[in-house]
Amino acid sequence: MAIMEPQTLDMSALLLGSYELADYIKQSAETAEYLYWKERKDADLQVREFVKEFAKRKERFEECERFGHYHPNYHEALDAVKEVQARLEAVESVRRFMEAERRLDELLYEVSEIIARSVSDTIKVPSNDPLASTGGCSSGGSCSGKCG
Repeated sequence: MAIMEPQTLDMSALLLGSYELADYIKQSAETAEYLYWKERKDADLQVREFVKEFAKRKERFEECERFGHYHPNYHEALDAVKEVQARLEAVESVRRFMEAERRLDELLYEVSEIIARSVSDTIKVPSNDPLASTGGCSSGGSCSGKCG
């Protein structure tokens, strides 16, 4: 065990490095843009109205959804939710916020991936992309059988 001790970091050094990395990320252009557009979106009166309307229509849809496609107003309620969502996403502050959020998410994913790959190529890295597939044995894809 004495051979490994000089190469290992104590937990406090690891945590300090993590806090330093977090500070770099907080000071990044991606974070600044995200926070700017979040503030603009949150202050936008039109967005607030659309969010209220979206919540009402979503509640109505959820009532219909309990009965599924057989509810007479299911498709009408679903279309109403989609229509308000499209109007909401058409507002510049929302569009720009969503884009900034996506870029910040990509930065965080890339950092997570670098950290994970530096430990092992088989470590799974969480992603917010619902279509992302890393191709491992648990991804549902074809398996090469070389996982170990």
